[in-house]
Amino acid sequence: MSSIRVLNVAEKPSVAKAVAGILSRQGGGGMRVREGRSRFNKIFEFSYTIRGQQCQMFFTSVTGHLMELDFDDRYRKWHSCDPLQLYHAPVVKYVPEDKLDIKRTLEEESRKCQWLVLWLDCDREGENIAFEVVEVCTQANRHLNVWRARFSALIDRDIRESVEALIRPNQLFADAVDVRQEIDLRIGASFTRFQTMLLKDAFHLDFAADNRNVVLSYGPCQFPTLGFIVERYWEIQSHEPEEFWTINCTHNSDEGIATFNWMRGHMFDYTCAVIIYEMCVQEPVATVTKVRQQEKLKYPPHPLSTIELEKRASRYFRISSEQTMKVAEDLYQAGFISYPRTETDCFSQRTDLRAIVQEQQGHPVWGSYAQRLLDPGEGLWRNPSGGGHDDKAHPPIHPTKFSGGESRWSQDHHRLYELVVRHFLACVSKPAVGAETTVEVDIAGESFSASGRVILEKNYLDVYRFESWGGSMIPTYTFGQQFAPTTLTLDSGVTRPPTLLSEADLLSCMDKAGIGTDATMHDHIKKLLDRCYATKDSNTRFSPTNLGEALVMGYDDMGYELWKPYLRAMMESDMKLVSMGAKRKAEVLETCLEQMKACFQDARSNKAKLFEAMEVFFERSGRSGALEQHTGGDIIRRCGVCQESDMVLRQKPDGNFMVGCLGFPQCRNAVWLPGSIAEAAVTTNTCSICTPGPVFMIQFKFRRLDIPHNYNVNHLGCIGGCDEILKQLVEICGTGSRNTSTTPARARGPTTTSSSNQQRNSRQVACTHCMQYGHSSNVCPSQISHSSSARSRDVSQQNGDSSVPCETCGTPCFSRTANTANNRGRKFYSCQSQGCNFFVWVDNLSNSNGGRRAERANARTGGRGRGGRSGRVNAADTTFVSATGDPVSGRRCFVCGDPSHFANVCPSRGI
Repeated sequence: MSSIRVLNVAEKPSVAKAVAGILSRQGGGGMRVREGRSRFNKIFEFSYTIRGQQCQMFFTSVTGHLMELDFDDRYRKWHSCDPLQLYHAPVVKYVPEDKLDIKRTLEEESRKCQWLVLWLDCDREGENIAFEVVEVCTQANRHLNVWRARFSALIDRDIRESVEALIRPNQLFADAVDVRQEIDLRIGASFTRFQTMLLKDAFHLDFAADNRNVVLSYGPCQFPTLGFIVERYWEIQSHEPEEFWTINCTHNSDEGIATFNWMRGHMFDYTCAVIIYEMCVQEPVATVTKVRQQEKLKYPPHPLSTIELEKRASRYFRISSEQTMKVAEDLYQAGFISYPRTETDCFSQRTDLRAIVQEQQGHPVWGSYAQRLLDPGEGLWRNPSGGGHDDKAHPPIHPTKFSGGESRWSQDHHRLYELVVRHFLACVSKPAVGAETTVEVDIAGESFSASGRVILEKNYLDVYRFESWGGSMIPTYTFGQQFAPTTLTLDSGVTRPPTLLSEADLLSCMDKAGIGTDATMHDHIKKLLDRCYATKDSNTRFSPTNLGEALVMGYDDMGYELWKPYLRAMMESDMKLVSMGAKRKAEVLETCLEQMKACFQDARSNKAKLFEAMEVFFERSGRSGALEQHTGGDIIRRCGVCQESDMVLRQKPDGNFMVGCLGFPQCRNAVWLPGSIAEAAVTTNTCSICTPGPVFMIQFKFRRLDIPHNYNVNHLGCIGGCDEILKQLVEICGTGSRNTSTTPARARGPTTTSSSNQQRNSRQVACTHCMQYGHSSNVCPSQISHSSSARSRDVSQQNGDSSVPCETCGTPCFSRTANTANNRGRKFYSCQSQGCNFFVWVDNLSNSNGGRRAERANARTGGRGRGGRSGRVNAADTTFVSATGDPVSGRRCFVCGDPSHFANVCPSRGI
């Protein structure tokens, strides 16, 4: 019988070398190595017998995907077409220039062979690469007999079994990946081009060395992942701390101390809590009403899937998901663990679990536990329970080869291998057993409980050192026993916001919502960090950058929740149905793309929303670029909010000035300066009033046409809160952060702006004659028949009183005239002192004293209350009135988020 020439193709050169080495040893040795067209992808030759057929094996490899999907040449350049056309533009799959040598090797070798055996990774992505290889090889030799080898570990047993059980490649799996690639290409390219061309020239994005090459990317998986981070951040920012009260009780005895918790938990009503506490104090006798003892089990974890591996590595070792997958891939290719990309968390009945444990008996740390597991007399063995997931491709991640620690391994390699082994040994162990005692007592009709637990059998906890369980014993109590509490206290606390998402939390959110796959989730997280949409701290917790938050807010304002997981989860579900044959590839493509095309059209027609969101967030940071680093600026004082960084004077690219904290983005403390400043420089003079010092003063030069005539152009000022001139000019001229009508850096941006923006910008510069907003000095109504001084006398006469004292600080509040559509000509008083929000209409002064006090009180409330006794105004019902009498709704202080004032008078600025 003549031998068959077989071309074998693996996904990576290292896998080709490993499989060829295993098969050549089984076939009697004699492997020969020669060079291919690509110097990285060698060719291994040896003899082997498959199903009794003598074969001459030629083993080579690709390097991941052999082909790329892209648009036809005329659509590839960003300005070559309308991005909307990308939803229907022709796409091509081609071999890129850097992989042409691999293609030539496959073509040359396939012409000389009769069989093609594919050794690609056994998941949908691997199946898609397999069909790329098939396309290249069959074009060179259409008579090839194509087979697929399925394996989960680079060990002798798995490789031998897979070569004896060759199957046909799965076209449906490859189709599912084709659907994902085309959807991601069309959606990602259209939205990325849209938002990058819209925003990059309008804002100075300083996180890249060359601003011209900045790409504000959009990805159907990337944005929902960012959405999880932003949503949690918003929950934290919107949290209102509420004070609560709880009653705590302790009892000391010869056996120890028992802490009894109030079974009501806590109360937000202080009066009720005090009444109940006083009842308990008046009858401080505790009677035991229940004693319950029961056995508790702590079950071992389910077998290890990819997501669980990433979560546990992040939680236990602070290893990122990206690094976890890199290290796991190294361990897999070296044959120490099974394939690390799997959704399966249950072992099949065919898996020889005891053989895996047996290989670990020689380890110096957990080897003795492995021996106990295999000893029937110990009674530790338990068949593992499954988590209910099986991708039908790979078993859960488990050790495949013993290692006492390789010398070339990094610390992460040692840690990850240990985690995989200990997790597997725990899976096949009995649960830990504990004894739990719960005691309930009654004090004056109120119930309290205490509990304690001791471990009776540690079992799997003996080896799985990453988790602990147990607690302290409590003294012995009997039913009906009475005792006097040692302490009985009424304690207060405040509700706390949720924490930022950790990497393990984020992976859980993505997994639950169906965003990405086990093999791609870490890539989506990495891309958020690379694109500067989010940051990750040393505790692996994520915060959105201003850029990331602005993009999410912009799309949210449009009414399309493109940052929510629902759309992508539906797409992932449809792709899975394609892989199962329940839906056709063309059907899913058409449905998804039509849906996203409609979203794109609406987003483009509402692009002003995205532009406004970027303006708001960038202005809030006091900069024109979300991630610009404070590398310069003169120091003015220590930040009073974070107490760690300095406050510096900065000039933004649009020419305006601000004072901001160097600790941004962790600290967002900022002082907005008047928009009429032409020049500003920090001097060596210090303020003698503001504390803590030193607070260095700033020499300002104002633009004459932008300030009233009775103010000096040159002014030596202080930003510490004592400078009344600066406060008045902020009120009159607005702040640089909100004056966008003359911003040079944004002149190239879109010309479309919302009416609200136009109205807001038109109010920024006050008339130099009447100091009112809404018109310029050359058309001032007061100049038609009256001079400025005459007008002041007229106002005083009409009001009958030129000023009223502020009820908070006592400062005289002078009357002003509203110039808005709803209140044009109406008079009002407002306090200009920092921290005061006093405001009252002049015509309300005729009301009764009670009504007058209520009017003023309502104008002042709205601060962030702490506790049930604090007054609070609902943000949705709050209406501001600026110094011009213009009602403003939906605006919040940029410093503390309070809707009752703006940042320039925020009492929380702390500077």
